[in-house]
Amino acid sequence: MIRKLFLIVVILGFSILIARSQSVVATSDLFKRADESSISGKLTIIQDPALDTLMNRYIQGYKNLEEKYGYSGMEGFRIQIYSNSNRNAKDESGKVNAEFLSKFPESQYPELKSYTQFAQPAYYKIRVGDFRTKTEATRLFLLISKSFPDAYIVPDIINFPDQNNK
Repeated sequence: MIRKLFLIVVILGFSILIARSQSVVATSDLFKRADESSISGKLTIIQDPALDTLMNRYIQGYKNLEEKYGYSGMEGFRIQIYSNSNRNAKDESGKVNAEFLSKFPESQYPELKSYTQFAQPAYYKIRVGDFRTKTEATRLFLLISKSFPDAYIVPDIINFPDQNNK
């Protein structure tokens, strides 16, 4: 009986330590202005501190992605229309990219930008589009798969959407 009680106390003690070790970061600390002037107004936001922590984790996650891949972006989806590693894969990828651009010109499909990627040891890939959800990608995948039957949707780091065109 004493062993069970001791075990329960130890588990509760560790859980309290773990809960207290999670820090709370204020949203106002995340977005500091460098040019704070005396004529600017003041906005007070009253919200749950857990929301600040959640926002901080979200922002830090994208900063970690930027460090990992070397460019900024967010998790999303693209349509892969070509992937090969044979000797003339570089030339083939250029031809496939040119064929894609002729069939899906940017004037008609501005959301379909093509990206040529090289992955070690010798893979050349062509991926198109910047889709935040798989549903967005599926709509254009059905159109692209008619011309490129080997195409499929892949998760990728995409460019941030342009909010000025919305």
